[in-house]
Amino acid sequence: MKLITAIVQNDDANKLIAALREAGHSSTKMSSTGGFLSSGNTTLISAVDDDQVDSVIEIIKKICKTKKKVTAAIPPSSFSTVGGYLPQTIEVTVGGAVVFVTAIERFEKI
Repeated sequence: MKLITAIVQNDDANKLIAALREAGHSSTKMSSTGGFLSSGNTTLISAVDDDQVDSVIEIIKKICKTKKKVTAAIPPSSFSTVGGYLPQTIEVTVGGAVVFVTAIERFEKI
């Protein structure tokens, strides 16, 4: 058995949970916060049989696509105390998923 831990954007979480459920996989949802752009993330965990890992990862890939987002550039710290700062916008890639697959030594559903 394997434990799949997927960190996804909040925007994708409910669609991913529904797709996993439709495929017969249960999951647990936990709120988390990412470091990049301080955006909200959701961490999903799911215990699956070894032969189901690839199909779960394919579902994650299908739902959690990367996207382009326009945001204000973060000013250098030296500008925060001297004069004004005219923010510039930049385009960044967000989304996708970070997935960890770990072996489960013991699993009990009580």
